[in-house]
Amino acid sequence: MTEIFIGSEALASGRVTRHELKRCYRPVFRGVYAPDGVELSLRDRAIAAWLASRRRGVVAGVAASALHGAPWVDPSQPIELVGVRMRPQPGLIPRGDAVGSDEITTIGGLPVTSRVRTAFDMGRRLQRAEALARLDALMWNQRYDVDEVAQLGQRHPKAPGLARLYELLPLVDGGAASIPESRVRLWLHDAGLPSVETQIPVVVGSRPVAWLDMGWRDYQVAVEYDGDHHRKNRQQYVKDIARLRMLEALGWIVIRVIVEDSPDDVIARVEAALIARGCNLDFDDMQRFKRSLVA
Repeated sequence: MTEIFIGSEALASGRVTRHELKRCYRPVFRGVYAPDGVELSLRDRAIAAWLASRRRGVVAGVAASALHGAPWVDPSQPIELVGVRMRPQPGLIPRGDAVGSDEITTIGGLPVTSRVRTAFDMGRRLQRAEALARLDALMWNQRYDVDEVAQLGQRHPKAPGLARLYELLPLVDGGAASIPESRVRLWLHDAGLPSVETQIPVVVGSRPVAWLDMGWRDYQVAVEYDGDHHRKNRQQYVKDIARLRMLEALGWIVIRVIVEDSPDDVIARVEAALIARGCNLDFDDMQRFKRSLVA
């Protein structure tokens, strides 16, 4: 475990000298130090932020979700602290929000907002697409009760962003296997398309031969997000092609999405596939969605 400490406390106890502090350690946040040259994990930085708050803050937001085990969080993610008032600084975002004792848990000795409170904060404070993606990611490794998240709004009725939170909670789906998949699913929802299912098993006989990111099994239309590893890894690319041919042979239409695709292009391709399979779409909703992309 990386050594993280408050400089003034270490000097007062004689643990380090001023010369050693300057020569062998570097500041992480104001007054908090770590060994020079050591790469810090998100947890290391969360500990440093908590120490910078003089052990009063509670780790919250996306950093808290990572400590709960949510995937796809960059180690350099800024650390949010709630329940404390202090000056912000690069990489540390303090918030004076009230937090109940039952909204706090301890992870490895570090005070962290509970899974439900973490979802409550992310759903309110992040931009809409990012919020849904982070709520999905938090659900990916362990389920939480979205009704309990909504109930926190009754306890904190003046908290900003409640309308966004309430709108997103019914859309949370722990089947999203990446941040971009959540964003694509939100495009499909906003376009007024039928509710999409995630992690669809493709079964031959009694054996699953593939799992689809999302789609509509009644129409055998799937939407798959291809990340960079699909294109940069030749072995993965070959497997993807073989998998696609197998799915097409089984009657599936697969819409492949890459990072360069625009929402309107993806929606147009999905719309065409669903119509080809006999799905009746609400074109009023479709047109409203397309106009919103231009606005």
